[in-house]
Amino acid sequence: MTDTPLTPTEFEQALRAKGAYYHIHHPFHQAMYAGRASREQIQGWVANRFYYQVNIPLKDAAILANCPDREVRREWLQRILDHDGEPGSEGGIEAWLRLGEAVGLDREQILSQELVLPGVRFAVDAYVNFARRACWQEAASSSLTELFAPQIHQSRLDAWPSHYPWIDAAGYDYFRTRLSQARRDVEHGLRITLAHYVTFEGQQRMLEILQFKLDVLWSMLDAMSMAYELERPPYHTVTTEKVWHRGIAL
Repeated sequence: MTDTPLTPTEFEQALRAKGAYYHIHHPFHQAMYAGRASREQIQGWVANRFYYQVNIPLKDAAILANCPDREVRREWLQRILDHDGEPGSEGGIEAWLRLGEAVGLDREQILSQELVLPGVRFAVDAYVNFARRACWQEAASSSLTELFAPQIHQSRLDAWPSHYPWIDAAGYDYFRTRLSQARRDVEHGLRITLAHYVTFEGQQRMLEILQFKLDVLWSMLDAMSMAYELERPPYHTVTTEKVWHRGIAL
C-alpha cells in the first residue's frame, strides 16, 4: 500500500464514496420512503431524531469553543443560528417541533424526550462528546455526512406527501430549509477538510472519522428498527413499561 497522499480531488472522491453507508440506505428509511412505515414508526422516528436535532447546536458550540480561528468561527456560527433560530425568527429545532405536531405528536411530549430510546441517546451523546474532545478541524470534518443530506431531504419531500397524506404539509418546512443550508455547510466543511488533511495518514484518519459519524446515524436507526419494526424495545422480555433512563446526568 502506498503512503502517497491523495490529491484534493481524489480525497473528495473518497469522502463522497462513503455515501454508500449513509443512513438513507437503512431499511427503516427505505420503508419510510416506500410508504411502508406505520404512523407509530414515523412518530417514533420524529421523536427520536429530535434528540439529534437539539444536540447539533451543542456539537457546533463545542467546535467553536476549540477553534482559535476567528474567520472560521464567524462562518461556523451560522450553523447554531440555523438550528436555534435568531431573535425574532424560528430555527430548525422549532421547525422540527412543528414536524412532530404534523405527525400527531404532542409538543410537550417531544420536548420531554421521554420517547428517546437509549440506543439513540448513546449514539448522539457519543457524537457530541467526540466534538468536545477532538481538535476543531476533526470535529468540523465529522459533519461532512452533510455531503449526502440534500438527497435524503429531497427524498422525504418527494415521497412522504403521497404516501402519508395524514401528515400536515406544514411539517415539511424543515426539510425544505435544510436543502440549501446543507449545501452551504458542505462547501465550508469541505474547504476545512481539504486544507487540513494533506498527509496520507491524516486522510485515512478523516475517512475513519466520517465512518464514525455514519455509524452514529446508522446506529440510531438500528435502535428505532428494533423498537418500532421488530417490536423489541429495551427490556421487552421483562416489561412493557418504558423503564429506561430519561437523560439524567451520569
